[in-house]
Amino acid sequence: MSRRATIADVARLAGVHPGTVSRALNARTENQVNAETIRRVRAAARQLGYTPNSIARGLRTSSSMTMGVIIPDLTNPIFPPIVRGIESYLTPRGYSALVVNTDGSDATEQLVFESLIQRQVDGLIFATGHEGHATAREAYELGVKAVMVNRESGSTPYPVAVGDDAQGIRAALVHLAELGHRRVAHLAGPAALSTSQVRRDAFVASCASLGLDGVVHEMAAYSVDEGQRGMDRIIESHGTLPTAVVAGNDLLALGVYHSLRRNGLRCPEDVSVVGFNDMPFAGDFEPAMTTVRVPHFELGVEAARLLCEEIESSVVTAIKVVLPVELVVRASTGPAH
Repeated sequence: MSRRATIADVARLAGVHPGTVSRALNARTENQVNAETIRRVRAAARQLGYTPNSIARGLRTSSSMTMGVIIPDLTNPIFPPIVRGIESYLTPRGYSALVVNTDGSDATEQLVFESLIQRQVDGLIFATGHEGHATAREAYELGVKAVMVNRESGSTPYPVAVGDDAQGIRAALVHLAELGHRRVAHLAGPAALSTSQVRRDAFVASCASLGLDGVVHEMAAYSVDEGQRGMDRIIESHGTLPTAVVAGNDLLALGVYHSLRRNGLRCPEDVSVVGFNDMPFAGDFEPAMTTVRVPHFELGVEAARLLCEEIESSVVTAIKVVLPVELVVRASTGPAH
């Protein structure tokens, strides 16, 4: 059985010191080595079949080389792209992501948080942010390195990576106004979530500036069932029907679709519908959904980058990275009638 190649073997073949090999093959330190040396070291490593041993590196640096990622609902289509973005940044740097799911339960989040801390993860990425987020506050007070992604966490001053939700809502309303819509409803997500707050506030402000008659309806969850119930209540109220609905996310918008069909109404002929997120397959719905595209993969990349920088600097700074969003116009919006 052939002997596994070591860092010393790579150093001999590349004609450099073993420390140079270590720096050249570590994305966090490769900037300390010139490009030609990096090329030579990588070529030698490929030739010998050498891969860096992250476990040994962790022992040398008192690091587990793992990051905890806490997700509120793995069945929600927006979170897998975020996780993929996180892993795409961490993996080349020798880190592994431990992904846990809370199912939206604060009690479950506390349990998985304690489990991750016991496993000595180097840092945490929370996708579970909400007002009064006790777990994030506890992590901060314990000195745990962490970052928020997609949602903020109230007053806990962790770095955060989010999409420009306010601009997305405004773009949706400008689009509807250009189509002649004046009566618009907003199905807002749960009030405790920062995404819901930002989108609701942007809806109210944009309706005022555009001269639209906008009404906000608070939903208890970001779900298809809740979207259907919300639209059912609007229709059954026997008031003047809005000509357009801006939903807090695509799942709520899909629920609006179901309600319209059940009540014999057509989209967009009777009511135009706009979603938010551009989750996978939104373009395959019937009708194809007009929605605000949020760069979830890139949010994951930014969150991982912020966390790595936080760990390397040993300083927690309340940096906020806001990525641009894009309105994707499809078949679910049309002229007001």
